[in-house]
Amino acid sequence: MTAARVRAAFADAGVTGTLHVIDLDHPDRQLSVGADVPVVLASVFKVPLLVALHHSAHDLTRRITLGHDRSTGPTGIGGMLDPVTMSLRDLAYLAVTVSDNAAADALVDLIGLDEINHTLHDLGLTRTLVVHRARDFMRTMAEDAAPAEPPAALTDPVVLSRLRALDPDQTNRGTARDLTTLLRHIWQHDDCAPIRHIMARQVWPHRLASGFPFDDVRVAGKTGTLPTTRNEIGVVEYPDGGRYAVAIFTRSASTAFTLPPADAVIGTTARLAIHHLRQPHPR
Repeated sequence: MTAARVRAAFADAGVTGTLHVIDLDHPDRQLSVGADVPVVLASVFKVPLLVALHHSAHDLTRRITLGHDRSTGPTGIGGMLDPVTMSLRDLAYLAVTVSDNAAADALVDLIGLDEINHTLHDLGLTRTLVVHRARDFMRTMAEDAAPAEPPAALTDPVVLSRLRALDPDQTNRGTARDLTTLLRHIWQHDDCAPIRHIMARQVWPHRLASGFPFDDVRVAGKTGTLPTTRNEIGVVEYPDGGRYAVAIFTRSASTAFTLPPADAVIGTTARLAIHHLRQPHPR
C-alpha cells in the first residue's frame, strides 16, 4: 500500500507527517495520510493571504512604503535597512518567492485577518484559520520561551512543548485536504494566474521540488518552517499534462534547525503519492 510506504518514509526521516495529493483533472484520484488532522501552517499561510488579496478590490499596482517599524525576517524587505516603497503585487511576489515576512505582514495589515478568513470560508476551507501575522510567530515564541533566550531555547524540547506557534489550536492552522482544495481553486481560476506564476518562482528547491529533479516536470510551491516544523504545499505538472496538488506537513523528533532528511522526505513522499496516482488504475 502506498500510504504505508509514505508513513514508512516519514518514520525513516525522523518525522511524523500528514499528506494529501490529488489529481487536479481527475479528483477521484487522490491519496490521503492523515489529511484531516489539524496542522500548523507556518509560512504556508502566505498562500491563503495571496488568494484573499486577489479576491479583494485592492489595486495591485498601488504602492505603499514600509518603514523601519516593519516586520523583521531573514529574507527580502524584512532583512533590509532602509524604507522600501513597493506595489502590492511585488509585495505578494516577495512574500512567497523568498517567504518575506515583512512583505506578507504589510499585506495582512492592509487586507485584515477577518477578510482572509472570510475568503477561506467562502472557498469551503472549513478547518483552516489564519489568526497570526508572521511577526506574531516571533513574538509568541519569545514570550513562551521566557526566561530562556532564543534561538538556543528553540532546541530545548521543554521550551518547544509550550510554544503556541507549534500548537494548531493556538496559531495559523489547516489540514492537508483543505490546502489541496485551495490549490485546486488557484489552478482552476484565471484570476489566480498571478499566484501560480509566483509559486512557480519560489527559490527553495530542498523540499517538494527535490522529489522531481527532471527538466520537464514543473513544481510550484510554498514552504513553511518553524522549529521542528517543515511543510510545503504545491502543484507538480508533468509534460503529458498531468497536474497534481500536494500538501505535506511534518514535525520532526529532532530539534535541530538543519535536518536534510526531514526536508527531503517531503519530495520523496510527494513522488511516491503521485507515482501511485499516475498508474492506470490507482486504488
